[in-house]
Amino acid sequence: MRIGFGYDVHPLVEDRKLILGGVEIPFEKGLEGHSDADVLLHALCDAILGALGEGDIGKHFPNIDPQFKGISSLQLLRAVAVKMAEKNFILGNLDSTVVAERPKIGPFIPQMKEQIAGALRISPQRINIKATTSEGLGFIGEGKGIAAYAVVLLKEARSCRGTMHRAPTGP
Repeated sequence: MRIGFGYDVHPLVEDRKLILGGVEIPFEKGLEGHSDADVLLHALCDAILGALGEGDIGKHFPNIDPQFKGISSLQLLRAVAVKMAEKNFILGNLDSTVVAERPKIGPFIPQMKEQIAGALRISPQRINIKATTSEGLGFIGEGKGIAAYAVVLLKEARSCRGTMHRAPTGP
């Protein structure tokens, strides 16, 4: 088993869609970044890559590479899932926290879990997403940005119910 930790933060700006966990959330601002700037999926990618000993998201998907301009972070997560499978690991579970003063993302968490589960080909029951605020403190509290943290447990695929290179469908 391996444990990985990821963190990401992006500023909120005008004229961008807000994408979190692969879900478009109605809001007057979105996150600035080279890709769709989905902080939750970026933190998750970093957590998985860290557990694999494969560096970070910037190493694999540099923000200076035009092929990643505006790309959906779900595509990045799918590419990380391929790396995970190539190294013979599956995601045992994910625990994550999104820190945002606004908007309230609680109603969107079930959709986020479904999007992540689909990209990783696992049960949504293995995914936990929490939302909190920074109680008005700092740049997040001032509504200037959103951050996310993610912790993952990876398991060797061969030790999970006899599956060798296939992500499980159950919890």
